[in-house]
Amino acid sequence: MNYVRPKKSLGQHFLIDQNIARKIVESLNYSGNILEIGPGKGMLTKYLLEKYNNNLKIIEIDKKYVDFLKNNFRLKPEQLIYSDFLTIDIKSVFPGDFAIIGNFPYNIGSQIFFRVLQYRNQVNEVVCMIQREVAHRIVEKPGSRVYGILSVLLQTFYKIDYLFTVNEKVFSPPPKVKSAVIRLIRNNCKKPDCNEDLFFLVVKTAFNQRRKTLSNSLKSLYLRKDFSHPLLTKRAEQLSVNEFVELTNAIEEITEK
Repeated sequence: MNYVRPKKSLGQHFLIDQNIARKIVESLNYSGNILEIGPGKGMLTKYLLEKYNNNLKIIEIDKKYVDFLKNNFRLKPEQLIYSDFLTIDIKSVFPGDFAIIGNFPYNIGSQIFFRVLQYRNQVNEVVCMIQREVAHRIVEKPGSRVYGILSVLLQTFYKIDYLFTVNEKVFSPPPKVKSAVIRLIRNNCKKPDCNEDLFFLVVKTAFNQRRKTLSNSLKSLYLRKDFSHPLLTKRAEQLSVNEFVELTNAIEEITEK
C-alpha cells in the first residue's frame, strides 16, 4: 500500500496492530448496515469488508485517504463517502437503522457522540476507540469526578461497556495518551420521562458549574425564587439519570405556573 502521512490537524493517529483491529471489529454485534467513521488507511475496513461486505459504508473527510482507499480496497462507489460525519445528512447515508464503528479522531470524539445522540433512533450500536479518559468519563456512574454531560446523556439512551484499553505504542504516530474501546447498545428509552429539550438543558447547565450545588448552577432556569427541591442540595456529578429526569419535571412544573 502507498504511504500517506497522518495529519495532526485532524487528530489522526493510525492503528498499526492487526490483532487490535480485528478485536475491535469482532466487538461489533450488529448484523445490519454499518458506517465506519474516519477509516484512514483502512485498518478496520479490511476486516469490516470480510464480515459485512455490502452492508458497509465508510465516511472519510480527508481526500488523501479517500484516494488511498479507492486504490487499495475493492469498494463500490456508493460505499465510500467523501464528507464530514459532523455535517452530513445521516439519512442520506442510511435512511433506516445502522451501527457505527471507528477509531475516532481525538479532537472531535465528543462532537461525534453528540451527533450520535441526535440520531440515536437510527444508531443501534457504536463500537469505537477513543482516548481512555473520555471512555472513562462516558461509562462512569454518579459520584465520580469525571462523570459529566456525556455520561448522563449517553447513559440515558445506551447501555455502555468499557471493553479494553489500547496501548499508545500500537499507533503511528504514537499519541501521548492511552486509548480505550467502548461499546454502546441502544436501550429501550425512546425519550426520557420528561420534557426532552429541558432535560438536555438541565444536564448541560448543571455541569457547566459542576463545583456548585444545583441550587446555584441551575438558578438561570427558574422563574420562581422560592423553588426548592431536595436534589438541589447536591452537585451535578451526584445525580443519576433518573434523578435528572425527576429534577427536570420539577423545574418544568414551576416554570409553567
